[in-house]
Amino acid sequence: MFINNRARKFLSSDEFYFPQLTTFYPMSPLPSYSYFLCNSSSSPPSLYPFQFSNNSSGLRDWIAPKELSHSMSDKELMWRASMVPYIEKYPYNRMRKVAFMFLTRGRLPLGPLWEKFFKGHEGLYSIYLHASPEFTEEPPESSVFYKRRIPSKSVEWGQATMVDAERRLLANALLDFSNERFVLLSETCIPLFNFTTIYNYLINSNHSFVGSFDDPRRMGRGRYNKRMWPTISLSDWRKGNQWFEVHRKLAIEIVSDVTYYPIFEIHCKPPCYMDEHYLATLVTKNQPDMNSNRSITWVDWSRGGPHPTKFERKDVSEAFLNRVRHGFNCTYNGSTATICFLFARKFQPSTLEPLLRIAPILLGFNP
Repeated sequence: MFINNRARKFLSSDEFYFPQLTTFYPMSPLPSYSYFLCNSSSSPPSLYPFQFSNNSSGLRDWIAPKELSHSMSDKELMWRASMVPYIEKYPYNRMRKVAFMFLTRGRLPLGPLWEKFFKGHEGLYSIYLHASPEFTEEPPESSVFYKRRIPSKSVEWGQATMVDAERRLLANALLDFSNERFVLLSETCIPLFNFTTIYNYLINSNHSFVGSFDDPRRMGRGRYNKRMWPTISLSDWRKGNQWFEVHRKLAIEIVSDVTYYPIFEIHCKPPCYMDEHYLATLVTKNQPDMNSNRSITWVDWSRGGPHPTKFERKDVSEAFLNRVRHGFNCTYNGSTATICFLFARKFQPSTLEPLLRIAPILLGFNP
């Protein structure tokens, strides 16, 4: 591993500090630009395309990669995403953004609704898509989803690959230093308010939104594996909603975790579902005061069963959506609030037409 003198000067004086690097080695004469290599292997590592240069565009490219495509392995990606600047003040005008991370099987059947949601708010959001590798369809160039797919892998429900995909989305989104909040969504999710309302709610929140509770039942504590002790005890064990929202500091904690994730990967197998327990337990162990302990994505479990209710065209109405939007009480930044859920699922493709019809009036989208 080496860093040449020019890169060393950039790292030490121009705002960036890498806690993993403790030794600098002599370097050959400087080329016109500098590469930061992550290991000492004779074969070029896949991280080398991240370049440092002496012009401002080099800095811009590094703090917000233009292309989402890369050849990093998951291990390299998590390492890269875990880097934190030691100097808190940014050397550029940083506009805080919300990263919308879609975990999907393929296309987004409710995409037209999201297009209206994002319209006119460029610069305040980033979009990331994790889809099945077999899905190669690209939306039109005019779409906000154009070329927003990250390098993805196959995902199986109830398996560790689900959490792998979530961490992969977070890590890719963390490569953009302007992303401040990170929300996980599916292809069946819809926004319950307009962009401005959701953006302000998240950006101004003092907490993340990760559901986490101690469930004494068989599908809660009953899933705990004693082999997790002593790193994870029964009193640490939590259950929660897969669909989370976190701020940047907690997102870095998640992708940096090398303590709890391997234990879950080995010892949380069905009927223990890693996506229901890993993040809820991790947040409770590491950053309980940073969490609101609730989800902002509404689902209907009233009909029972292993999966929430699916909503069809006939279910969508202004009255129904208003009950979800304003029918609950919760705590937001220490005060009682009536806006508790910002998103809802599971809305099937048949709901698109009535949602588009209602959206301009109810959600404040442009027609």
